[in-house]
Amino acid sequence: MPRSISKKSARHLSYLLPILLVTGCSQQAQKDHLTQSSTSKFSVFTRNGKGTGSSKKQEAAKEHNTLWDRMLSLYALPEIDHPRIDRELNWYLRNPDYLSRVQQRAEPYLYFILNEIEAKNIPGELALLPAVESAFRPDAMSPAQASGLWQFIPPTGKLYGLKQNSWYDGRRDVVESTQAATTFLKELSETFNNDWLLALASYNAGKGNIKNAVDRNVERGQPTDFWSLDLNSETSAYVPRLLAIAKIFANPEKYNVNLHQFANQPYFELVDVKSQIDLGKAAELAQTPLDDFLKLNPGYNRWSTDPNGAQHLLIPVDKADKFKEKLAELPHEERIRWEHHTVGKKETLKSIASKHHTTVEEIASVNHLEDESVAQGKILLIPASNQSQKGEATSLAASAPAPQAAAPIQAGKQVYTVKKGDTLSGLAQHFAIDQDDIVSWNKLSKKAALKPGQKLTLKKTSGSITVVSTAPAIKQINYTVKPGDTLGQISKKFNVNVTELRKWNNVPRNKADIKPGSKLKILVETSHSST
Repeated sequence: MPRSISKKSARHLSYLLPILLVTGCSQQAQKDHLTQSSTSKFSVFTRNGKGTGSSKKQEAAKEHNTLWDRMLSLYALPEIDHPRIDRELNWYLRNPDYLSRVQQRAEPYLYFILNEIEAKNIPGELALLPAVESAFRPDAMSPAQASGLWQFIPPTGKLYGLKQNSWYDGRRDVVESTQAATTFLKELSETFNNDWLLALASYNAGKGNIKNAVDRNVERGQPTDFWSLDLNSETSAYVPRLLAIAKIFANPEKYNVNLHQFANQPYFELVDVKSQIDLGKAAELAQTPLDDFLKLNPGYNRWSTDPNGAQHLLIPVDKADKFKEKLAELPHEERIRWEHHTVGKKETLKSIASKHHTTVEEIASVNHLEDESVAQGKILLIPASNQSQKGEATSLAASAPAPQAAAPIQAGKQVYTVKKGDTLSGLAQHFAIDQDDIVSWNKLSKKAALKPGQKLTLKKTSGSITVVSTAPAIKQINYTVKPGDTLGQISKKFNVNVTELRKWNNVPRNKADIKPGSKLKILVETSHSST
């Protein structure tokens, strides 16, 4: 005979059963997502209204003249009045320049983002989530290594199929990251029984943290909606921040905000270039300034596409046909410019790589070298960028190395001393502030080259909003090695990479054993993560 249960337990079960059922489906959907063929990823570019999503909604989308009108037609979140929304809304209204910059940055990406929003039948307000996460900067990098428009941390990026290596980072790839983020958000909504506010909170704080907060309220007999949960301050402001900017864009006249009118038309076309190509050469073929070209293709870490991976480029739609014509006419040997280097006395691969602005691994791969030793007089083939010879940046990421020793900005302002290698974009990424603000605060030119020793004033932009969302904090653990421990076992235990574990503790590559009793430093991400 079944035992009776209390009303509190009944409430608990009534909430958990739908979640458990949907979670199983979500996990299967995630497996299906991760096993999709690469050819299906870009079907959104040729969608004709008969594909994924509501065909009526897709047909209706064509009727809208501007991207804002189209986005507003897809709004689906409840209209809510709440002091936390008002607080974020007032911050936006006090910072009209920020709203203007976000709109300008959004223009190249918004049409494609709305395509994905429609394809997955999710609320149109979510098209504005990159405004909260990254201020629509595809090169944005948080201090905790969350990257791209949608601010994926490395593990979550990998879970959703975003390749990350020295050549390419899918978290910054506009197409790949947008498809991954919308899939992730869709799965989170299913986990929380289509409660989009809980799904958004989970995107910021982690699914487990939100489930725990819900469970605590169930045990207390309290409501389990987003506004009733006891959450950290970052997540408590995160959802209202999105709702606030969505409300402003829905009522620009009411809030005296000028909307930049962007036509409801594709901004770019995806082109498969089939094999490795110099990004400077590609920008030249596309008749597009290199900086603008890299804003469309920020996923590449170096001067070219990935030799063993991604070979797709986003080309401005009005340049795409001409680009494809010129690419077809380009001799294969001109896709990459090669140099020959004769190894001199006492030269090493490291010194040669430094001289040619490349890497040891790259030279070794091209020349089929089994190790890093190289004989004097040997002639090496060196791939070289067309643009790097002119001293121009070849990648948004490569041109903006973030300083490693800088301290976070405290309330008020601080003076930062420029170090060798610092750039405006690198400082903006590292401190999670806007590059334009650094220029304004210090009365600099946007193209100013920073000089070592130069003093810069940096400020905390607001007490209630962070331009780049806070990804998981990094916590150091001091681990004492036990008998029988191996680096592999320890890395699995703490879910870290063996290579990173070696680097943190200066363990040589050729050393596999570690002594019991020795101390290891391990850096792990805490659970209150942003994606």
